[in-house]
Amino acid sequence: MNAWLVALVYAATTAAAVALLYRFRSAAWYWHALALAAAMGIGLAPPPSNWRGPAVDVAFGVAFLLLFVWGIGAFTFVPPEKRPPAHR
Repeated sequence: MNAWLVALVYAATTAAAVALLYRFRSAAWYWHALALAAAMGIGLAPPPSNWRGPAVDVAFGVAFLLLFVWGIGAFTFVPPEKRPPAHR
């Protein structure tokens, strides 16, 4: 599989996760913690023995990246209306 295609798919996945955070704001903290736990489970578990190949690797990478970026985004993304006022 072409490396540029893989990079493009991962960049689109990251942009989609950030867009979901921006559009729908963050959910309750435990949903994001569950998404992080699921991402770690997907990332650390070996794929089934009969699921081999670059397309499966990219699919697992997309699932991991989407869950991870969306999960970590709740703890780093602060919506504009909840930011404290700037002191001058």
